[in-house]
Amino acid sequence: MSKLSLTYPALYKAASDMSATSQNLYHRFLISEYALLFLAAVLSMVTIPSSLLQSIHALVFIALVVLLLYRYKTKPEQDWYKGRALAESIKTSTWRYCLRASPFEDISDVRVRRSEFRNHLREILRANRFIGDRIPPDSAADDQITISMDEIRALSLEQRRNFYMEHRIREQRKWYTDKAGYNKLAAKRWVITCTAIYAGAIVLLVVRPSVPEWNIWPFEPLIVLASSIIGWMQIKKFNELTSAYTLTAHEIGIIQGRLVEVNSEDELSEFINEAELAFSREHTQWVARQNAL
Repeated sequence: MSKLSLTYPALYKAASDMSATSQNLYHRFLISEYALLFLAAVLSMVTIPSSLLQSIHALVFIALVVLLLYRYKTKPEQDWYKGRALAESIKTSTWRYCLRASPFEDISDVRVRRSEFRNHLREILRANRFIGDRIPPDSAADDQITISMDEIRALSLEQRRNFYMEHRIREQRKWYTDKAGYNKLAAKRWVITCTAIYAGAIVLLVVRPSVPEWNIWPFEPLIVLASSIIGWMQIKKFNELTSAYTLTAHEIGIIQGRLVEVNSEDELSEFINEAELAFSREHTQWVARQNAL
């Protein structure tokens, strides 16, 4: 059993890949806009008249307008959030099926539960038609109920309980703990970087009166750079995610000890549903916040 691993339905992989692709695209758009704004600020420092320089400056602003309108039209951030929520919903349902938890409890004919799980995926797909033209077509050929899902479902109560502890509870707790640490460190680094930029601007302001003959001072680029960092921190929500991930990791730690006390199918089903609710809560709240914007 130690070599057994869970392979998720093809729809999960499609939604997860779509979410990751949309996230990367959204971040590339933002970084490109910040870079163009910085370039525009640098060009504005040059006071020497030049038709070529003016043309380049104009092209930079045209590119900014095109990027802004294209990002507004495609809305990759919405595909990112919705795809992630969809993937997590499928993952939760998959674990409930594998562990025989409600609404996929044990039954004499497993084909009934297989049919119910397929219907469940069909309803999810029907409610999320938006992903149809965004997911890679090669994933459609993969299994929706994988061999490993049925192999895990066929395990004994103790084996399923131990499998869930090792491959879901502990892995998820580590994931949330690692992510909390990463976001806390990232927030600290960006704050230090932004503080250094402010300090550099203060130094330039102090030095400026002593060299009146110098006409080029990089205040505009520094302002754009600092503003971009602040905007990036707000978009990435480092502090908010640190708090959310830390709380979820603690919540998982609290309920983890209960799993070893599970001795019946009903108790396991109740525990699985409580644990999966904790796992999915952060993603659900994240999507709800974005939909409210």
